[in-house]
Amino acid sequence: MTDAAAQGAHRARYRRILSFAAREFLKIWWFELVLPRFGMSSISERTRGPRMQRFARRFHVLAVDLGGLMIKVGQFMSSRLDVLPPEITKELEGLQDEVPAVPYADIRVVAEAELGHPFAEAFAWFDETPVAAASLGQAHRARLSAQDAVDTGLANVIVKVQRPGIDEIVAVDLAALRRVARWAMRVRLVADRVDAPALVEEFAQTSFEEIDYLHEASSAERFRENFADDPRIGTPEIVWERSTRRVLTLSDVTAIKINDTDALRAAGIDPAEVADVFAEVMFDQVFTHSFVHADPHPGNIFVTPLTASAPGSRNFRLTFIDFGMMAEVPDNLRDGLRMLLIAVTGRDSRGLVRAAQEIGVLLPSADTAELERALSTLFSRFGGMGFAELAKVDPREFTDFADEFGDMVRSLPLQLPENMLLLIRAVSLTSGMCSSLDPSFNVWDAAEPYAGRLLRDESAGLMRDMANDAMETAAVTYRLPKRIDAIITRVDDGNVTFDTSRLERRLDRLEGIARRIGSGVLFAAMLVGGALLVPTLPPLGITLLCVSVLPLLHSVFARR
Repeated sequence: MTDAAAQGAHRARYRRILSFAAREFLKIWWFELVLPRFGMSSISERTRGPRMQRFARRFHVLAVDLGGLMIKVGQFMSSRLDVLPPEITKELEGLQDEVPAVPYADIRVVAEAELGHPFAEAFAWFDETPVAAASLGQAHRARLSAQDAVDTGLANVIVKVQRPGIDEIVAVDLAALRRVARWAMRVRLVADRVDAPALVEEFAQTSFEEIDYLHEASSAERFRENFADDPRIGTPEIVWERSTRRVLTLSDVTAIKINDTDALRAAGIDPAEVADVFAEVMFDQVFTHSFVHADPHPGNIFVTPLTASAPGSRNFRLTFIDFGMMAEVPDNLRDGLRMLLIAVTGRDSRGLVRAAQEIGVLLPSADTAELERALSTLFSRFGGMGFAELAKVDPREFTDFADEFGDMVRSLPLQLPENMLLLIRAVSLTSGMCSSLDPSFNVWDAAEPYAGRLLRDESAGLMRDMANDAMETAAVTYRLPKRIDAIITRVDDGNVTFDTSRLERRLDRLEGIARRIGSGVLFAAMLVGGALLVPTLPPLGITLLCVSVLPLLHSVFARR
């Protein structure tokens, strides 16, 4: 494709994304804002489900047709089970795996240009059929050359290769998303709760990191080091000699996909136990290592069968791949999440509000009394229920709760901090995956032991702090009589003096400020009085106006 043709294709792509967004914004504005103002809320509510499903289908077609970041946007939407209706999330589930593959010839051109060698020299064998196709690249099985196999100790590998021209496509998609974000900020309901342009920029940063395979390789090494001594976790080894920014070669660790429950049972592995271990590992990533795999969808996690070495030991381990999307958890966010987890497992509504403020989701200025009451009601009725139990609750109960507290929640100054986007994605995918592995999975049961451990750690830290404070207080108390005796001796000998020069300078400064304030008041009085007297007694009024300049000059220049 010539440069002119490529530029034309990119402009058409940009316009197609914006026209799609404009049409959808117009429909949302009409049904969700205009009709309710004219007393036709019932039409909006009655048609919301079908409208959301049609929107998801249209976006699905757009994403598959365009590829690039549109696939990533759809994948993110499909994981937001917490805020998006099932009509959208279910329709977009297919985007996790169903991405058209790039022809082998195009992939080979990119890979050979990056590696600087023909495939015949770099690999003993290369499978032309991709094992997986993603939005930004695709993976093929291969076998290293004899010499590379000896040097690395590896033979069978997976080679990830970027899609041709993906850099330009990402740039076009981000430009369109930035424009859509600016449109969204014109909607007050959105602008009051989220900084859409900031979220797009965070998404952009993540996307740029994801198309840099050397960055992904470094993240994989860091993740591997974090769990080096953990028998629950496996990670691939990086073949650095055959890796560049656009090509990544790593050991082949493919096994049973985590969502293939039939294959798990056939291997003698209990899917419910897999769900428990998966939840534990994700908690560890957040609270222990502060480095989280932010794309834990089924294609990126395998269950590797093991031979149980001892009674009671597990017969499997979880193997993570694809480290292009990782979330860093800063200290303040991790502390807030600890508070949140402890508050949720303890059904502590006040603690939950404090945690939301610490994280930054709820601004400190919010009036939280009603929110605490709503959370107490929520905990007392639905607290401790798993997804399977919640599915059996009468929908009218949720409706009644929403009617009672919906306006209050919508009025709160809520926002989504920038560093929460990837973490929310990871949590959403984890929750959905565990529930699919074990329909009776209860996130409260998974979180409670972890929260207890965090609470014990915090209590131990508090006891250490109290012990240190007690030791410091005892030391001060021990030295206090001697210091008092020394001071009394100096007073008796007449050796105690006081330096009041700084205090005198401050008093002089305050006195000067008081004079300047008085001059300012005098200026205002003379100015107003002169203005009032000019119509009736012009000479006196003009004199007052002229003389008022003197206190003004004193007020402005006295300090100088």
